[in-house]
Amino acid sequence: MRKNQDGTLVAENYGRAGAVMVDPIEKKPLYHFYPGSYVLSAGARGCNFKCRFCQNWNLAHGEHQEMDVSPLGLINAVQKYSGYYDVIGIAYTYSEPLMWYEFVLDASKFARKSGLKNVLVTNGFIEEEPLKELLPYIDAMNIDVKGFNKEFYRKIVGGDYGPVLRTAVIAKDKGCHVEITNLIIPGLNDSVHEIRMLVDWVADNLGRETPLHFSRYFPHHELRLEPTPIATLNRARDIAREKLHHVYIGNVADWEISGTYCPHCGNMVIQRTGYSVHLSRLAGDRCAECGEHLNIVV
Repeated sequence: MRKNQDGTLVAENYGRAGAVMVDPIEKKPLYHFYPGSYVLSAGARGCNFKCRFCQNWNLAHGEHQEMDVSPLGLINAVQKYSGYYDVIGIAYTYSEPLMWYEFVLDASKFARKSGLKNVLVTNGFIEEEPLKELLPYIDAMNIDVKGFNKEFYRKIVGGDYGPVLRTAVIAKDKGCHVEITNLIIPGLNDSVHEIRMLVDWVADNLGRETPLHFSRYFPHHELRLEPTPIATLNRARDIAREKLHHVYIGNVADWEISGTYCPHCGNMVIQRTGYSVHLSRLAGDRCAECGEHLNIVV
């Protein structure tokens, strides 16, 4: 991503996008940030991890067709698509947006001045100083906590989860909307003990109202294990719901487990069928039945 050019460190991927398209915000996944809206998603090559199960290997580490983009060009694209979709801003996603840091910082500043929202879908592996420089322009983050096991991160991911947890805490403390995703892989990060440690950490450090998404693993790249059993995902959800108000299962078609429920009265305030979203039982950021304030940005 970077090279030494006559003594100057140059970002080779600046303004070079591998993918740009409009997505539902729920696809990020962000379930509590302007539900039912859309974002212009943009991603570039590069990642600081080498997950053996990577779903975007060609974009993250391999050869991929690229196109020239500019911060202003992304703003113009949002305005163009806003005639067809409720596009609220830009999501830096697909591969690891922190490897596109210089461009994301510039684009997010332009977007903020234009009244648009900025979203990061990230593995969270970044030092404090650049994170704190970027955070004033980021409205929401989905942070992928891939496991709660140093050995798993070292062998399967190629990194460490300590900085990832730090990123989530700093983002939350700075007022950024944070949701957490955990891909559950059979035999590698699916133990009851590990799930409980993750859930306890989210509850204690980010708050019981923080949305947690458990995603179903499917074979990708180097890892050819069988897909995660539905029973494993349901067990993880049951464990998490003991301490967290909003727990979801991804990569599984089930409208009941995709819905958002009021933790006070049990009313389904948001119904999701695929990416079709119904907000009829939500009154702003409150439950329409009992008036409970919910951790939902609208």
